[in-house]
Amino acid sequence: MKTTCKSLLLYVLIASVAVNAFDPFTATFVVGVGAALGRWIYEYSQEKCDSKWIAFNATGLETDLERRLFGQHIASRIILKAVTGFMKNDNPKKPLVLSLHGWTGTGKNFVSQMIAENIYKEGMESSFVHVFTSELHFPHPSQLETYKTQLQQWVKGNVTNCAQSMFIFDEMDKMHPGLIDSIKPYLDYYDKLDGVSYRKAIFIFLSNAGGESITQTALDFWSAGRDREEIELRDLEVALSLSVFNNKKSGLWHTSLIDKNLVDFFVPFLPLEHKHVVLCALAEMEAKGLQRNLDVADRVARDLVYFPKPERVFSVKGCKTIDSKLDYYT
Repeated sequence: MKTTCKSLLLYVLIASVAVNAFDPFTATFVVGVGAALGRWIYEYSQEKCDSKWIAFNATGLETDLERRLFGQHIASRIILKAVTGFMKNDNPKKPLVLSLHGWTGTGKNFVSQMIAENIYKEGMESSFVHVFTSELHFPHPSQLETYKTQLQQWVKGNVTNCAQSMFIFDEMDKMHPGLIDSIKPYLDYYDKLDGVSYRKAIFIFLSNAGGESITQTALDFWSAGRDREEIELRDLEVALSLSVFNNKKSGLWHTSLIDKNLVDFFVPFLPLEHKHVVLCALAEMEAKGLQRNLDVADRVARDLVYFPKPERVFSVKGCKTIDSKLDYYT
C-alpha cells in the first residue's frame, strides 16, 4: 500500500509540474484529479478502527510464539488460548486482562508486541495501542490522585475512539499501589459505563514481581534433574499469587482487581538458560538481515552473566542485552 501511495503521489507531483504546459481547461482538470487523488491517498492511509486495520491472525500469533519466543512453554500456551478465545468472541462479557510476570529479558514485552502485531495492521505503531510506563507517565507519588484522573480519562477517551483498543502497562512493580485501581470499573463485567463499552479492549500488565518465586521453582526442577518442560502452571500458581498479592511493589497489591477476579490470567515467564539465549541471538541475526552463525551466537550467549555462579544455569538478564552484544561480535 505504501508503495502504491508513493507512486500516486509522484504522479500528482509530476502532473502539477506539467500543468503549465497544458491549456487552461486541461490544467484545471489535472489539478482537480491531483487534489482528488491527494484526498484519496490521505483517507486511504489514515488508520481506522475497522476490519481493514484491525483483524486477528490466530495462525500468525501461534507461529510467532513457536518460532520467536524461546523457553516459555507455559506462557505460550496461556497467551495463545487466552487471546484467541477472546478475539474470536464477538460478544465478550468483559475486557481481556493479562498479567505477565517474570524476570527482565524473559519475553514479556516481546509477547505484548506479538499480540499487537497479530491484531493491528500497524502493530505497536497503531494509534489504538497505548503503552504506559510508571517512571515516565507516573513519576511523582505526590500526584497520585491526578494520575488516577488522567488515566481514567485517557482510557475512556481511547476506548470511545476505538472499542478494540489495547493498553500495556509496563513496570507494574514500580507503579504506585492503588493507581491501577482507578480503572477497575473499565475492567469489570459492565455492558456500558456512561455510554461506553470496554468489553472489546485488552489490558496487559507487565511486572518483574513474582520473578524470584518463578525462578526458584525452575531452579528446584533443575536441581532435581527434571526437565523445565515438566513445569506446569499449577507448580507456580501458589507462589506467584503470594508474590503478586502480598508484594507492595507488585503494582497490584491490595487492588480490587484481585478481590473481584478481574485479571483473567496470571502468566509466568521462566528464567532463560544458555540454549535459549543462543536461539535469541540467532533470531536477532536473522532480524538484522545477517547470516545465522551458531559460533557467534554461542559466544554472545556465553558472554552473559548466569546464576547460580558455579553452575551458570540461568541468564540474569535473559535475552535483554543480546542486540547490543551482537553488534560487538559481528
